[in-house]
Amino acid sequence: MKYYLLTLGCQMNHSDSERVKRVLEGMGYQECDKEKDANVIGILACSVRQKAIDKVYSKIAEWNKRKQSHNLITFISGCILPTDKEQFLKLFDMVFAMRELPQFPQMLSQYGITTPSGLVNENLNPKEEINFFWKVKPKYNSSFEAFIPIQNGCDKFCSFCAVPYTRGREVSRPSKEILEEVKGLVAKGYKSITLLGQNVNSYGLDKKGGEISFAQLLEAIGQIGESTKNLFWVYFTSPHPRDMNREVIEVIARYKCLANQIHLPLQSGDDKVLIKMNRKHSLKKYRESVDAVRELLPEATLFTDIIVGFSGESEEQFQNTRKAFKEFQYNMAYIAMYSKRPGAAAYSWDDDVDATIKKQRFELLTEDLAAGSLNYNKQLLNSEFTLLVRDSDRKKGYLTGHTEGKLIVRFQSDDLNLIGEFVKIKISSAAKFSLEGELVAADKFQDKLEV
Repeated sequence: MKYYLLTLGCQMNHSDSERVKRVLEGMGYQECDKEKDANVIGILACSVRQKAIDKVYSKIAEWNKRKQSHNLITFISGCILPTDKEQFLKLFDMVFAMRELPQFPQMLSQYGITTPSGLVNENLNPKEEINFFWKVKPKYNSSFEAFIPIQNGCDKFCSFCAVPYTRGREVSRPSKEILEEVKGLVAKGYKSITLLGQNVNSYGLDKKGGEISFAQLLEAIGQIGESTKNLFWVYFTSPHPRDMNREVIEVIARYKCLANQIHLPLQSGDDKVLIKMNRKHSLKKYRESVDAVRELLPEATLFTDIIVGFSGESEEQFQNTRKAFKEFQYNMAYIAMYSKRPGAAAYSWDDDVDATIKKQRFELLTEDLAAGSLNYNKQLLNSEFTLLVRDSDRKKGYLTGHTEGKLIVRFQSDDLNLIGEFVKIKISSAAKFSLEGELVAADKFQDKLEV
């Protein structure tokens, strides 16, 4: 028996998929690369973006048609709004919340009883269910990079966002489990570990003193790094500017394994738009965090998220976002054109920025980002960096990887054994969003590298 799993959306969904795979394989199923070879097909959906939901409807239509000539079981989980779930119950054999994953084997044994399976745990305590879910050991998709969920849900209720309605309120994973997973990965030689949550730096706040803070969690991970010769980098995403404090940045500065890369979503550079977005932070508060990063982590790269064309955004307000871009000098930004999502508070508001204007603003901001990225990258010429080799590059005869700051670098080599290893690179050329370098040293004994 074989299964195929399609994962849409953010890194959290991709992390969740590793636990779904573990459960399926524990039941005797084998993963396959092609949908047509599978007996069980599932989707981890993302109701946060309409394109992802459109793809779900397209895929389930294909699979239900295939059922006319093949035995096939379908399921869906992930981030799903209640309105979407009602429709999916009619189309999929099983619909369940990710926190119900431990009960998935029982659901699968009841194939064909779609509604009871999809709703069996609706009246149970979600916090208890998510804790059971975290105890499922993941099947990591990589031998050198791993995601570790530390928190689920969000209490911020940004007006454009559906996450609180798909994942629920914030729940922090026990720090003991997180630290045990980190130690296990480091012992196995993992080199890149990313802590995941919808709002990672609010970690522990839901436990009201019953759990350590996010800064204390990073401190404990930093101490793990100090106790081993293994070189590894720890990242986290996504933090919220309201909860980003100086203590967190001070901890990162103290420990070598805590990577010099900060992803801090701004969403808009205009205070009035931020209020309308219910972001609960001002541009001034955001600037204080960036200033602390520049002071304490001068070599750190800075990434962000931006929405253009939010409901009512004026030209002046958009220009304020452009000014913020130039001020903060981002290395990378994930820019999205606003689209309404059912369930979010802004869904009932007028989507009154014309699509053509949204596209123009998207393109202008992308140009600003590219100019800033190119200027930064040029300053790195002839510098040497430690690089984690991740894959073959699209350019034949080249490999690609990223620096500690997640800057993409490719270099000439056909040695596939370097994938998953650290190497030393000297930067030889710079482009928008990427760099090219020359291999200086390659050594599988990572503790010999000078960082």
